[in-house]
Amino acid sequence: MPVVLREITDSNRDAVLDLRVGPGQERFVSSVRGSLKEAAAHPHAKPWFRAVYAAGEPVGFVMLSWDVEPQPPEINGPWFLWKLLVDERHQGRGYGLAIVRHVADLVTAEGATELLTSYVPQDGGPAGFYERLGFVPTGELDPDGEVLMRLALPWTPPGRPPV
Repeated sequence: MPVVLREITDSNRDAVLDLRVGPGQERFVSSVRGSLKEAAAHPHAKPWFRAVYAAGEPVGFVMLSWDVEPQPPEINGPWFLWKLLVDERHQGRGYGLAIVRHVADLVTAEGATELLTSYVPQDGGPAGFYERLGFVPTGELDPDGEVLMRLALPWTPPGRPPV
């Protein structure tokens, strides 16, 4: 499922802010509005965010710490997948994998050797999703108790033949 990452502008802002996760998923990822407020409150984390489009329609949102100087435990990096949201109407279609694939390709081109992320360790959370993609726990928790995970780069995602 191909995706395109686009900057959030005045022309698409409302549609992107309307993206929502499914019922009960709010405890695992903040809304787009909340994520943008978090980005504004933490400029030192070098937030890089984009709307995710498929077939010309916004289907998700992604935010990273982009080539940041790590300052554990507050700032992880240099490449940290900070937010990944797929709208509830578009879940189960492969967009999550496509977004991670796209992000991994982007940061690999910038010289990244790993991509970090974290998840809330509760039932119904994204742990299995990240594990299926090849992320492995680092053995560390962030200050909020989220499990930190690492994906080695370059990466061959599930369903993509090695180059």
